[in-house]
Amino acid sequence: MDVPTEPAETALAGLIDRLHQRGRVRVWSLVITLFGDAIVPRGGEAPLSSLQNVMAHLGIEAGALRTAMSRLASDGWVVRERRGRNSFFSLDRHGQHAFDQATRRIYAAGPPDWDGSWTVAIAPPGSNGRARDDLLKDQGFLRIADSVHLLPRTLKQEDSEPPLSDMLVIHGTSAEHPEMVRTLWLSDEIASAYRELIAEYTPLARSLALRPLPTPIDAMAARTLLIHDWRRIVLRDPGLPMALLPQDWPGEEARLLVRDLYQLLLPQSESWLDQANLPPLVDAGTFHRRFGD
Repeated sequence: MDVPTEPAETALAGLIDRLHQRGRVRVWSLVITLFGDAIVPRGGEAPLSSLQNVMAHLGIEAGALRTAMSRLASDGWVVRERRGRNSFFSLDRHGQHAFDQATRRIYAAGPPDWDGSWTVAIAPPGSNGRARDDLLKDQGFLRIADSVHLLPRTLKQEDSEPPLSDMLVIHGTSAEHPEMVRTLWLSDEIASAYRELIAEYTPLARSLALRPLPTPIDAMAARTLLIHDWRRIVLRDPGLPMALLPQDWPGEEARLLVRDLYQLLLPQSESWLDQANLPPLVDAGTFHRRFGD
């Protein structure tokens, strides 16, 4: 990148520097973010050249991107198709399914509403249930002790239930959940990550409120980095209803910042996708309701 001269450009350059200061960049993960956020809504396929343009703007070399794409292809995340001298990539069914599950959390309109009821699932002593624990976590259960899982029922709970036939299952309601109990399911690490995101992205949001980034590719790079950093945190957050969150929990403040910044970046970044000759949005109505807007 050239030496930045505008406040928004300076803020973006700082965010890109921090991306590389964290250690070796997981390029494959950045690519998945770009696909899920920008390419899937436009049909799910993009030429390698478009991926290279965005990644280069984030300081990722072409060789590192090619290595990441080969890894994603061998792991069953993307499919590569050659047309003449050009390569096109799309998420395969595994990659599409994984991001579809994550999308609800990434672009949620806010914490879910709690209906006041609980489900408690207790595994039998001595059982080995790593796969079961992962499945319960995907369904919203919180592991609060060895073999003990707690699910606060929400008004928009999925209809499907995980297999609980080998567990003691208790359904009920309780109004007794003091502040101290909330430490069972929330970590200081996640809270710190939210606060760090707020501190890092607030300068860019303030700058964009006054003047846009110099070019559409700047906006596309910033949007990709924003969702990438947000995704890394929100998918580790158990996503509890507001009634069960501590009063000083920073998750909602972070979500509102990401929502507002995303909306500021959207016009320019979508313009770049148009210029890159990607197909139009498949479902513009659903896309523009991200973050509840």
